[in-house]
Formats: sequence, C-alpha cells, structure tokens
Amino acid sequence: MSKAPELLAPAGDHDCLRAAIANGADAIYFGLETGFNARARATNFTVDDLPAVMQLLHRHGLRGYVTLNTLVFTDELDGFAETVAAVAAAGVDAVLLQDVGAARLVREICPELPLHASTQMTLTSAETIRLAEALGIERVVLARELSLEEIRAIAGATTMPLEVFVHGALCVAYSGQCLTSESLGGRSANRGQCAQACRLPYEVICDGEHIDLGDQKYLLSPQDLAGFDLIPELVAAGVTSLKIEGRLKSPEYVASITRNYRQAIDSAISGQPVVFEPKQIEEMELTFSRGFSPGWLQGCDHKMLVPATSSAKRGVLLGKVCGISKDGIEVELETAVKRGDGVAFTTSADAASQGARVYEVFQNKRSVKEP
Repeated sequence: MSKAPELLAPAGDHDCLRAAIANGADAIYFGLETGFNARARATNFTVDDLPAVMQLLHRHGLRGYVTLNTLVFTDELDGFAETVAAVAAAGVDAVLLQDVGAARLVREICPELPLHASTQMTLTSAETIRLAEALGIERVVLARELSLEEIRAIAGATTMPLEVFVHGALCVAYSGQCLTSESLGGRSANRGQCAQACRLPYEVICDGEHIDLGDQKYLLSPQDLAGFDLIPELVAAGVTSLKIEGRLKSPEYVASITRNYRQAIDSAISGQPVVFEPKQIEEMELTFSRGFSPGWLQGCDHKMLVPATSSAKRGVLLGKVCGISKDGIEVELETAVKRGDGVAFTTSADAASQGARVYEVFQNKRSVKEP
C-alpha cells in the first residue's frame, strides 16, 4: 500500500482557513499582509494572527506553511528578515520561497525553519533539485508543466519530498514566471501583483493582416487544472503532497475542492477505484471553473489546454437555446436548473454574455415544482 500524500489546501482569509480544516486538509498554505507572497490581492493574514492561526491548525492536527514566494529586493531585506523571525517564532511548519537569495538568508536567520521551494523556482529535474538541496531546501514544489511520466522519473531519481499541483488555475508562462503583467501595466506577477493579462482577448496579426480565428479570442488563457482522475497514479508515484491552487478563491471553493480530493486520496490509498460522479464534478465547477483539464499531467496538448473561447468562470453548461418567445426561453437542458439560479447566454467568444435570473421553470408547459 502506498503512503498517503498530504492534501495541501489554500487559504486567503480566515473563512477559507476554517473551510480547509473542516473538509479534510492535512496542511494549509497562506500568505501575510507584510507582502513577499505571490497573492498580494488576497485578504491574507497579519503577523499578529500567526500564533493563533498555528495553534488552531496544530490543535486540529494540521500543518501550516507561509508563502514568502516573491522576489525580494535589496531594500526589503531588513523587513523580510523581520517577517521570517516572526514566522519562526509562531511555530510555522515551513515557508515557501522563490528567491534563491531569500532562501540563503532564511537559512542564516532561522536554520531550523523548514524551507520549501515554490513552483516559481521552476525545478523540472533531479539535477535542479540537487541545487535546491544545497540551499537547505527540504521539499520541492515541482513545475506545473511536468507530465506524470516526468514526475515519476524525478521521484525515482531523488529522495527529495515532492509536491505537485493537482487542481486550480494554470499560468500560460512557465511556472508563473510571467513578465506580461509588469510590461503592460506595471504589476509584476513575480511580486504578487499579477493582473492576469493572459485572460484578455487578443488578435493575431501576421504580415500586417488580421487573422480571423472565429470565436477563438482568448489565445493565452489556459483551462484550469483538475487532476482528480490521476490521483491513483500520483499516489503510486510517491508524491509527498498534492496541492490545490486558490488563495484568491472563495470558502465554498476551498470546501468543495478539498472535500472531493480528500475522498479521492482516501479511495486511492484503500485500493478502491477513484470515481468522480457527474454531480461531484458539477459541484466543483460551480465553485469556480474556466473549464477542467488534466493540465500537463498527461503530456503537452496546447489545443486542449487553451481552447481560447473563454477566460472567465463559466459554471456548468446548462444547454442550448432552441426557442424564444415573449413568455420565456426554451432550452434543451443538459443540467438541471431551478428558480433563483443565475444564468448567462452567449453566442460566441467575441459577443458579450447576457445575464439573467431564472424566475420560473416549465416542462411541457407545466410549472416544475422543486422537491
């Protein structure tokens, strides 16, 4: 029987923290208001919060990791050192780092504080992991661009504990090393201020001529990673931690994704098949989804990963409109709908969606009563 991997959930605020605890996380990662974390737009936590947060996590048997995973500038080193000292004093179980210099500094300030290499270190092989070991790194978050086959090979060539993203948003740039947001709007992704330029619509101009791509406008916007079908293979590969992205997401997202992946891991460890029912997938999609995909875990498939027809949360597909009258809209449904639901209608990627609220549902001209 394989050893159960850690289920690592995100928390952008206290509500998300409680949601992760209640739904089966083994560990939680979060950022601080002091900066130095790659999700500056999250609510985050204060340094004063740290002792109580860590006491809460440890009381429930969970580990807590603080993200200090931005590039650190020279004039920030004193403030960074103060933050590191406070993190260590609060009993944080590890910090995640991108900046190599910051890793060396943490090792000097707090030699007993465990260091985890952020995915933004872009570690993609056993050879690069050996460099991380020399820095005192004790766990590596692998680059998200690796396939399951490549992850297996790395796991077989190193004793370093490996952490792998299994669900959440993906970057079009290699492991988040993006300069587009900084170049276009002065907000650096490597400083926690990503403006998500990859989610904007773009046109292709070749030799001065516009190329008509039809409804494909979102040319840089990947679908979300959803690796639930591959949990047994990741467990068998010996991955130490399975990570959920989402420090900017809602408590409902954290609760749903954590709960469903908890179930999948437990099934895989017990030798039971990992089966996600359509209702489970629908629930996860409703909390947040740009469309689910295996990311790079099954290899590189650009057309699958970037269908380019949307970049926003879409929820689930309800169906196709097949008739319009003054009394309502007739839809050939693929998913059930009920009174009070919010819906959006769209004709193509370059047409604005029109939103509406469902006030009544009819089937065969009879009102559908909710159970």
